[in-house]
Amino acid sequence: MSQTITQGYLSIVEILQKHAAAKPQQTAYIWLADGENKTVELTYGKLEQQAKAIAVQLQQYTTPGSRVLVAYPYSAGLEFIAAFFGCLYAGVVAVPCHPPLNRLTIAEVQSRLVSAETEVILTNSGLLSKLKEQLSNVKSELHWLNTDTLRIEEVNHWKQPEFNPDSLAFLQYTSGSTGNPKGVMITHDCLLQNQEMLKLSFGHSKQSTGVGWLPLFHDMGLIGNVIQAVYLGTSCVLMSPVSFVQKPIRWLQAISKYQATTSGAPNFAYELLCDRIKDEQLAKLDLSSWEVAFCGAEPVQKETIARFSRKFAPCGFQPSAFYPCYGMAEATLLITGGSKELAPIIKQLDKVALEQNKVVICNENQKAVTEIISSGYPWLDGKIAIADTLTLTKCAADRIGEIWVSSSSVGKGYWKMPEVTEKTFQAYLKDTQEGPFLRTGDLGFIEDGELYITGRLNDVMVFWGLNHYPQNIEQTVAQCHPALKANSGAAFSITVEGGNRLVIVQEIERSYRKCLVAAEVVEAIRWVVFQQHFIDVYAIALLAPGSLPKTSSGKVKRSACQAEFLSDSLDSINKWYLPDVRSSNVTALWQRYTNPFTYLKMFAGIVRGRLRRFLYVWLGI
Repeated sequence: MSQTITQGYLSIVEILQKHAAAKPQQTAYIWLADGENKTVELTYGKLEQQAKAIAVQLQQYTTPGSRVLVAYPYSAGLEFIAAFFGCLYAGVVAVPCHPPLNRLTIAEVQSRLVSAETEVILTNSGLLSKLKEQLSNVKSELHWLNTDTLRIEEVNHWKQPEFNPDSLAFLQYTSGSTGNPKGVMITHDCLLQNQEMLKLSFGHSKQSTGVGWLPLFHDMGLIGNVIQAVYLGTSCVLMSPVSFVQKPIRWLQAISKYQATTSGAPNFAYELLCDRIKDEQLAKLDLSSWEVAFCGAEPVQKETIARFSRKFAPCGFQPSAFYPCYGMAEATLLITGGSKELAPIIKQLDKVALEQNKVVICNENQKAVTEIISSGYPWLDGKIAIADTLTLTKCAADRIGEIWVSSSSVGKGYWKMPEVTEKTFQAYLKDTQEGPFLRTGDLGFIEDGELYITGRLNDVMVFWGLNHYPQNIEQTVAQCHPALKANSGAAFSITVEGGNRLVIVQEIERSYRKCLVAAEVVEAIRWVVFQQHFIDVYAIALLAPGSLPKTSSGKVKRSACQAEFLSDSLDSINKWYLPDVRSSNVTALWQRYTNPFTYLKMFAGIVRGRLRRFLYVWLGI
């Protein structure tokens, strides 16, 4: 990394040391213990004291470069932060991890413990006994450090390690949305480079204030909120993701109370705010200070931006604050982002051409249009190439290909996975020999220097020779019936009798749990998918609320959905299969759905279902 970028600092530790010495009483973090008024503050001076005390203990049991698992309850945010910096102060490699709350998360923690060859586990009293029960049989000879019992007076025994820009700072495990989680090797150099990218692209300054509820073990929460605050020397207000989910308005209340300038989340969180916050609550919110409402980790929807902007305009929210961006664990975090001063750029694409991997820009008045929002452009030394997935050569400007990334903030590969690292992190364009690039697995194109993402390489489905992106089908399905929960469905293909068939799994709204007319919902899904995408659905599984496999950041794990559907392990309320696949063809479907009696039948079914829901919800019948 160029020293002009980081003013000569070799690690984030040196930056924290500077702040702790210059302004020890300044607040670094405010933790909203109840998501609202119950606050705990951590100053820069106290943060360094705690980090040093933890480092002293770690240095007794480890050598530089050892891996240390960092796992804390969601409610112990400030303890997690101190433990993470304690690892950096000790010169060991942190392995941030979520608390093991259920069967799936327990398995992931066990997997990281083995994969990272962890020697020490950092936690607190609230989780210590549970972790020992869950992990002791997985690996023996583990050192357990309970940070509740550390003594601050031991900080004088701390020995500062040698910081090398190329040495590992931590292992950042991928979300697992497209397969098994892998540990990305993030160096101090990568971390500082990405911090500078965040600062420049978000337009941050020493007057910036952040608010966040994203999980601290996840890259958006850890790098975008926690570490960025230290990099800038400013304050960040944090709460548990549980607090947000229980009462979403807490997020906006914190922005309003602390006059935050930057805060963000995946698309689903903005939708949730639109759904849950009542109009009479708006008068108590002041969102005029919100300059950067970043949105990433999943496709950003134009409808969400428009809906959120309309609803919260009376609170002073400016539509130009919406900041779509693109990033991933393999690149530390941020890859592209736009100009803070400009509203998001939206392109209208010909849907038919898109299915053939072609980019045809059209106006919004044309039929069969798909709207895609720009994810911005690379910052600093970042570079994007669009590569043909078959020939591995550079795509023509009007073709969709895989997004390849080159940047100083790209991680150094996957821990102990040399073959996968070479394939993913060391790609070269065969026609120009440019490289190395990180192969993101995402599909998109570049128009006027802006990156537009169309989908995931492994998620693209092919029916009747045309490409179909699952997120488009999922959005179509979620909007076709009020019983279906937004951002809680998955579309994927399975092989049936040698051919690809479409499967839809979709959560229902909690209020419909006891009054669901499954046949009506299935009919609505089949019709809308055929009408808008010209695909016949093979199977539909309606799921219990909250049961769809997702990552910690809310991304749908389509591969896990597919696996659980095939193993019949989804929490299904109702399952439907096409009665006879062999008799299903386009002509027969078209005849069926252009028959006027079909519309009458569907209308009668919807009226019947909504009447039943009214009787149940309002009259208790």
